[in-house]
Amino acid sequence: MKLISYWHDTAPAFAGVAHGPVEGHYDMCVIGAGFTGLAAARQFAKAGARVVVLEAERVGWGASGRNGGHLNNGLAHSYPAAKAELGKERAIALYKALDDSVDAIEALVAEEAIDCNFRRAGKLKLASKPKHFDGIARNFEATHAEVDPDTALLSPAELRNEIGAPFHGAMLFRKSAMMHMGRYATGLAQAAARHGATIFEQALVTERRLANAKHLVTTPRGQITADNVLVATGAYTTPNFSYFRRRIISVGSFLIATRPMTAQEVASVMPGNRTCVTSMNVGNYFRLSPDNRLLFGGRARFSATSDHRSDAKGGAILKDAMVEMFPQLAGVDVDYCWGGLVDMTKDRYPRAGYHDGVWYAMGYSGHGAQLSTHLGTIMADTMLGREDRNPLKGLDWPAVPGHFGKPWFLPLVGFYYKMLDRFQ
Repeated sequence: MKLISYWHDTAPAFAGVAHGPVEGHYDMCVIGAGFTGLAAARQFAKAGARVVVLEAERVGWGASGRNGGHLNNGLAHSYPAAKAELGKERAIALYKALDDSVDAIEALVAEEAIDCNFRRAGKLKLASKPKHFDGIARNFEATHAEVDPDTALLSPAELRNEIGAPFHGAMLFRKSAMMHMGRYATGLAQAAARHGATIFEQALVTERRLANAKHLVTTPRGQITADNVLVATGAYTTPNFSYFRRRIISVGSFLIATRPMTAQEVASVMPGNRTCVTSMNVGNYFRLSPDNRLLFGGRARFSATSDHRSDAKGGAILKDAMVEMFPQLAGVDVDYCWGGLVDMTKDRYPRAGYHDGVWYAMGYSGHGAQLSTHLGTIMADTMLGREDRNPLKGLDWPAVPGHFGKPWFLPLVGFYYKMLDRFQ
């Protein structure tokens, strides 16, 4: 078993990385070479701006290369809950932004000819308990009537053609998609570089300050100056950006990938070949890979650490959960086990805007795979002086009380949600 992301291991490396010292002046500096930063860099470069991307590790190293490979529309909350918290107008705008995100990726993949197995698959929100179906049904009724008619409610009998495990019904979101995240990250970086962006890997930003009305951005490999800065680091934001660190809770998410399955095994497990997420608070998400592996993930451990030891512990928990859900996979080997950090906000709504001289987009709370490309492009347009289409503009973002970058409270949160799952 490899303790490495399946997406990283099965994608070509980015060949357009800049070499030599980090130096010079740029119109735009993007910090972070995940989907947000790369999409923004591509948009800047297409507009003729001189743009540099500074990445601490390598292209797609963080959450963009460590997720479950789902491009799901729909909100992390139910649509009625979002209406109650945000108001109907913003709830609809945010819901439609997720729809637009999947459309934007599909269009970009076609325009740049990125080979990443993009496919409209549809998502199933699966009722893990009989009483969960009532809440899913209420969400469906409001969603279908007010914001997304391209949805359906499936009975347990209808699910038999979709998934080889017992669930108590589901909501189908037909706009949702899937793709190979590693190949997309490389292709997006190549597109940005082809349009003129300069992308440095192994260039950790250690300081950012204003000097002579310019941003002075420091890395161990040198300094650049820039007229504007976009911070796109999410859960991997470093302590020198303390404003964001106090508002982002980095939560570990873990995944395993089986060996490639036979056609018979695929038919017994995932005949519908959609993206799936369960209704538990500490639930699971899963899908088939392009080479017919089952990619099975979840919050196996409430930890802010993702390394080989932590990932292996999470993987063991996930394998037990996978076999409990799909007993037919008991003898199927697991080839990959990996983890990553998810940038959660307290209310689980993303944030994008401008603060203290820098622009930002982050806090995707489990929806970054799809939203990041779209929001990175939107923020780039805003910074270029184009129409401001930011669906999160003006949304307050208070700090998490008692949180200064290391979420010491995660085990307590995990215990709370596990208790909810036990009794709800």
